[in-house]
Amino acid sequence: MLDLRPVGYVIGLLVAILGVTMVLPLLVDLADGNGHWPVFLESGVITILSGGLIALSCANGVKQGLTIQQTFLLTTGVWMALPLFGALPFMMGATELRFVDAFFEAMSGLTTTGSTVLSGLDDLPRGLLLWRGIMQWLGGIGIIVVAMVFLPELGVGGMQIFKSEAFETMGKILPRATAIAGQISVIYVAITIACVVAYMAFGMGGFDAIVHALTTVSTGGFSTYDASFGTFSGPLEYVASIFMILAALPFVRYVQLINGRPMAVWKDAQVRGFLMTIVVLVAVTALVLHQVFPRHWEIAFREALFNIISIISGTGFASVDYMEWGSFLIAVFFFVGLVGGCAGSTACSVKIFRYQLLFASIRVQLQRIRSPNGVFIPRYDGKPISPDVLSSVISFFVFFVVSMGILSVALGMTGLDFITSVSGAATALANIGPGLGDQIGPSGNFGGLNDTAKWMLSAAMLTGRLELMAVYAILTVKFWRA
Repeated sequence: MLDLRPVGYVIGLLVAILGVTMVLPLLVDLADGNGHWPVFLESGVITILSGGLIALSCANGVKQGLTIQQTFLLTTGVWMALPLFGALPFMMGATELRFVDAFFEAMSGLTTTGSTVLSGLDDLPRGLLLWRGIMQWLGGIGIIVVAMVFLPELGVGGMQIFKSEAFETMGKILPRATAIAGQISVIYVAITIACVVAYMAFGMGGFDAIVHALTTVSTGGFSTYDASFGTFSGPLEYVASIFMILAALPFVRYVQLINGRPMAVWKDAQVRGFLMTIVVLVAVTALVLHQVFPRHWEIAFREALFNIISIISGTGFASVDYMEWGSFLIAVFFFVGLVGGCAGSTACSVKIFRYQLLFASIRVQLQRIRSPNGVFIPRYDGKPISPDVLSSVISFFVFFVVSMGILSVALGMTGLDFITSVSGAATALANIGPGLGDQIGPSGNFGGLNDTAKWMLSAAMLTGRLELMAVYAILTVKFWRA
């Protein structure tokens, strides 16, 4: 029989930690004297007590290792439990959201998707705005650990190709997760502090700098303003672009960098592919903006750079309404969102390495067609790609496309128009943030969608953030019979 105690223990601890972090927005609202601080006090007490009780009740089943079933359940269970408690301040606070809206907002935050149901952000209590940023920041560090520890162990979507890269000397999965989280957290905090300092140095206010740094480094995209990053312009867009790129690179390379391997980042094939993709996309977008929608070359370059990086990394900030850029660039932005950053980063979507593996496989197949008697082996970063990795990657692409198609149809059946349905499905599964169209585009939000659509999108955000297979596996009968 499946022992759920180790899973419950870890989930309980993480829920309790989430409750502790509610002290920060509590202190902000207390300092502001806006009367909103009791919301975080009550939410924090409920969350800490609930998490503590869950952990205590499961403490007698704690082990050093987890079975494959327990690992799948833990990976999915954490991202299901945390939004339930993260939603409390939205229901009890100034927004007084219904549960479906509060859960959607919390799920979007913790999965670093960045889609929102809220409007009037400019007038919300600062504690609530900080809470949105904290959720995304925690979700960012959480997904790095999941991507480096759990997904390679589970062989999800080709992630097993990184299994030997992370920290080979670590022990079983829970001790290894703790060790990796400790090292990565130092780098994650350092980049966040650097982002805060950079934002403030270029004119952003202290509070805005903190919240936007939290949501930039996590590639989350929540802002303190309805206009998102459109509230700022000029040098701040360049600053944000730099830190979005840094957050979208594999954090394991930063560990190697500070341990005396200065070329570790550039030698990574997915880093080179990611940066080259950005260069090409920015050049094309800037050229179109300069020629078709006459802009000064610097403005065209800055808008192209910021918005392309924001979408490809899954951050979801918007400095302009790119729905006004014409059908060609709208189509470009749709497909750019399905590219994603590097594995082992806070970025989301398909990830650049999967496209590299897919293209390597296609290239070898073409070579075999041209030379039937030749021996050709697909390679990634100079190393042969094993058949199980290729199978996982191809399966991932199939599941992603099929899932997006089914979700688009399901959303359409709730009454949404074609553009909203398709882009909504894509942005939720790829955890991008804004969709396309007037309703959920960069100038809108998801608040006007029907409840059924919100539940579907919430489930899609969870599924996409955990690379699809980690969620789908536990939905099979065979999983529970194993």
